[in-house]
Amino acid sequence: QVQLVESGGGLVQTGGSLRLSCAASGRTSGTYAVAWFRRTPAKERDFVALIVRSSGETSYADSVKGRFTISRDNVRDTVYLQMNSLKPEDTSVYYCAASRKRGILVYQAEYDYWGQGTQVTVSS
Repeated sequence: QVQLVESGGGLVQTGGSLRLSCAASGRTSGTYAVAWFRRTPAKERDFVALIVRSSGETSYADSVKGRFTISRDNVRDTVYLQMNSLKPEDTSVYYCAASRKRGILVYQAEYDYWGQGTQVTVSS
């Protein structure tokens, strides 16, 4: 099993920045990629960004390209999401997820482990 714990959410004004952290523990060696998703009004989870643990390859949703940066610290087994130029539409609960499957996976069903989520609120 793998446990994921998110932190770093909060309230920020439009144009501000936040950095989310996802600390992993347990049998993390069996995971291929770590991703961030965010909750939609329909309670689904939309893909935001992912990083491959071994290579550092990244992928981003179009809505966050150029504003968000995902990175990893393999020594600390932690993945970060640096969010800049935040907009009110970025307001959501952000979830960290890890997958055992290989590939650029952008659907929540493809991920095996999830954190509890952290709230990000961007005021206008």
